[in-house]
Amino acid sequence: MKRNLLYVITVSAVLAGAHFVGAQEMHPHMHEHSNMLGQVNFRISCNHEAQMQFNHAVAWLHSFEYEEAQKAFTEVTVTDPRCGMGYWGMAMSSYHPLWAPPTAAELQKGLSAVEKGKATGARTQRERDYLAAIEVFYKDADKLDHRRRAFAYSEAMKQLHQRYPADNEAGVFYALTLIATGTMSHDKTYAREKEAAQILNRVLAREPQHPGVTHYLIHSYDYPALARLALPAALRYAKLAPASAHAQHMPSHIFTRLGLWQEAIRSNLDARTSAQAFAVRNHLLGVWDEQFHSMDYLAYAYLQGAQDKHARSVLDELSKIPKAEPETFKVAYAVAAIPARYALERRRWDEAARLTLPTLGGFPWQGFRGAEAHIYFARAIGAARTGDIESATREVNKLKTIRQELLAAQSKGDYDWAKQVEIEVLVASAWLAQADGRSDLALRLMRAAADLDDATEKHPVTPGAILPAREQLGELLLELKQPSSALQEFETSLGQAPNRFNGLYGAARAARLAGDQKTAKSYYGKLVALSRYADTIRPEIEEAKAVLTGAKGKRSARTP
Repeated sequence: MKRNLLYVITVSAVLAGAHFVGAQEMHPHMHEHSNMLGQVNFRISCNHEAQMQFNHAVAWLHSFEYEEAQKAFTEVTVTDPRCGMGYWGMAMSSYHPLWAPPTAAELQKGLSAVEKGKATGARTQRERDYLAAIEVFYKDADKLDHRRRAFAYSEAMKQLHQRYPADNEAGVFYALTLIATGTMSHDKTYAREKEAAQILNRVLAREPQHPGVTHYLIHSYDYPALARLALPAALRYAKLAPASAHAQHMPSHIFTRLGLWQEAIRSNLDARTSAQAFAVRNHLLGVWDEQFHSMDYLAYAYLQGAQDKHARSVLDELSKIPKAEPETFKVAYAVAAIPARYALERRRWDEAARLTLPTLGGFPWQGFRGAEAHIYFARAIGAARTGDIESATREVNKLKTIRQELLAAQSKGDYDWAKQVEIEVLVASAWLAQADGRSDLALRLMRAAADLDDATEKHPVTPGAILPAREQLGELLLELKQPSSALQEFETSLGQAPNRFNGLYGAARAARLAGDQKTAKSYYGKLVALSRYADTIRPEIEEAKAVLTGAKGKRSARTP
């Protein structure tokens, strides 16, 4: 492991210090700094001032700063009214490939921008091809579902990339479509993501300061099996585009995948500060949705290191926020996930059972039922783990209702939130069955949850499941006095989600109860090391220290 880490850090240093070799045919002398957003060299036929503004706007776009990009592309069309590519950029700013599908209003806005671009006129065939490609996504939105249009747009960008092989931007934007359609393909070989990474790495050799290349490499490898390949990009991106709050946050995706919690904390503290600055700069009446996103990742990372007071401060900050702007799924997910995580990760079942859905100034929860489910999931787990079968049954039934609503409303191409809620239904039902004395049923349900969770990729909005299902299977097996089997499940879960506090503790206890003292001490040692910045006394840490020093430690009062 140390050798691998040294390797990727070395690679990072090499890549960060790489020099642009050879001027490209299409991009001579266009290396402009875009207000600390990296360097973008997207050559178009508009006048010089509009060209500089356009590069700046594309830099915002590559960091998913869509509001800023929209404003910057609008400036391009004012500076050069004959610049059709300015409208291309406006259309691109209304399509967020890795987030939720566009709303009806966003689809209309994007199509209108394409039509204005065509009416204004693009001076070159290449520019007309860019407009035609994004038009593929927007046209016939009333007849074709999101998935079909996303794949059609990817095919159009593939053709554009092949037609203009020297155009780095064509390659970078095509790579993004591969990542977006890859998330819809549920392909565990990650063929589309790997193809995207190959394209991006070729561009990286020519444009090492390109923000989209680094950003999209992180997304290409944002999976447990691939995450270490993105560590060089994660170490580089925030420094490359310090003006972007999203760029400050994105490295934490990889840090979280690798269990590098202190790095994830630093990343999201910076992202939160940048998001607050954005809100002030743009005179927002509420808190920007990007800040909520960073807060969820921040709370998750704090909890893994037993920095519970710091995690509590995130929850307290959340409770004082009067309004979100805009009111997106990114907000809904974080607002429901943070209190659920805070109770469940600390194994405070009584707190979990009493959770209530935050109001957040009249937030429209009816539009975000998949996120709302986290509160009912936490309440179901809390009630079941404290023996309140009636309450647990009620909360499980609420989860089942939400699952059915999501199944009925789900559109093709959107993330399968119904499946995520199904996993929560299975986990909660397993603990309910266990509380009701039906251990065989509990084990069948929990194994089904673990298998479904393994087959399902997380959405980019979340640092991880509220509770990993396979880790929960390990917990249940411990209750059923099957420590050897429990150890296997904990170790499998840790392979998918490294350095989770409860995963390490569960593996340590399972090994100890199975009589494998060497393995137990290894995991207890990792738990103590993980908790070196702990700001609270968790019984699990005291138990670990007692075992390691040979003292007669007491079993945690919060352990089943």
